[in-house]
Amino acid sequence: MAQYKRILLKLSGESLRGDSSNGIDPRILDNFAGEILPLFKKGLQIAIVIGGGNIFRGLEGKSKGFDRVQGDYMGMLATVINGMAMQSTFEQLNMPTHILSGIEINPLCDKMNRRHAIEMLEQGKIVIITGGTGNPFFTTDTAAALRAVEIKADVILKGTRVDGVYSDDPEKNPEAVKFDKISFDDVYKKKLKVMDMTAFTICYENNMPIIVFNMNKEKNLSKIILEGKNTGTLVKG
Repeated sequence: MAQYKRILLKLSGESLRGDSSNGIDPRILDNFAGEILPLFKKGLQIAIVIGGGNIFRGLEGKSKGFDRVQGDYMGMLATVINGMAMQSTFEQLNMPTHILSGIEINPLCDKMNRRHAIEMLEQGKIVIITGGTGNPFFTTDTAAALRAVEIKADVILKGTRVDGVYSDDPEKNPEAVKFDKISFDDVYKKKLKVMDMTAFTICYENNMPIIVFNMNKEKNLSKIILEGKNTGTLVKG
């Protein structure tokens, strides 16, 4: 039995580019779809928030001379492109999806609406939420935290390229220690980077658990959600 009924999966846009410098690698999409399929077949309600860094990041745009607000909106549009790619891949595996967005783009996707999102989840559709929060100056981590609280998700699953939260950057410090479980307060005290501060505060104030895990490890998502194995780091109050 799955320990969660409704989950929100946060994926970075960068993860979709695979070994390429930018763009979307269809093999990565296929891998993600294959990881999500067992959860879908078990009847879990699945929402996904996807970033756009494989196409355009607002902060990078600023460094290249773009206005920050304009750059952030360009990044939001990039997340919609990623969401549409995910939708196409999922539906080839007979996983019905519905795209919502922080910014309304007819006829591609509806404007994010909490009640509509919950209705789609309860109908058995995977809800892909794009467009960030719909506002500049906020990250897709913040969008994920906000949407998870809005749809009353049981947990946020943050898929990364590392297998949890460490005392230091494990890619730079081989002596960094991994935490299997850690409290919100200890994350603050130790100044650990789980999400950006705005996103993390939303989770903290709304008691929204976060599981940080490696999305690139085969069947890792199923191990955590369906088998209850602790292969990542659980952050909760």
